[in-house]
Amino acid sequence: MASGRSQATPRKIKIGAGSVVCQEVEIKGEVVIGSKTVIHPKARIIAEAGPIIIGDNNLIEEQATIINPSLREGDEGEEKIVMTIGNHNVFEVGCQCEAVKVGDNNILEAKSKIGRNTLLSHGCVIGAKCEVTSQETIPENTVIYGQSCSRRIQAERPVPQTLQLDFLTKILPNYHHLKKSSRS
Repeated sequence: MASGRSQATPRKIKIGAGSVVCQEVEIKGEVVIGSKTVIHPKARIIAEAGPIIIGDNNLIEEQATIINPSLREGDEGEEKIVMTIGNHNVFEVGCQCEAVKVGDNNILEAKSKIGRNTLLSHGCVIGAKCEVTSQETIPENTVIYGQSCSRRIQAERPVPQTLQLDFLTKILPNYHHLKKSSRS
């Protein structure tokens, strides 16, 4: 008797204590979500090439996509590529992140994109609609902004969004069903 479930590898999702992950989030593959992270409905976290590890106190807004894509279509490669996202990052509405390494205190503004070959250090801001796909490590505290993706270095890292995270942690459960936290 055939079951309705596919024979693909089972989803492995671990959600840290105090995290708010809405039921409408699309999560595929092996994903670890740190504590006190907030993920809005309609966000997408897709782990194809290997696991995605998301740190603590991150904010992932609507229609944001975090993807660890396979290098080739249908590639079941032997070597898994682990995508690591640090702490206190903000992924705003409609942004896309394929970077294998994202440090701490970064902001990807609305509709921005960071490619697979780009590594994001700490305290960076990728401005609205800016696209960075070059093979490089973005230096600490870099701001990329404007139509021509100009760059400058800011004096300090962006302030962590702790007040917004606290607010969303209280409000989202009133309006959305949540995925349950994993027990460690």
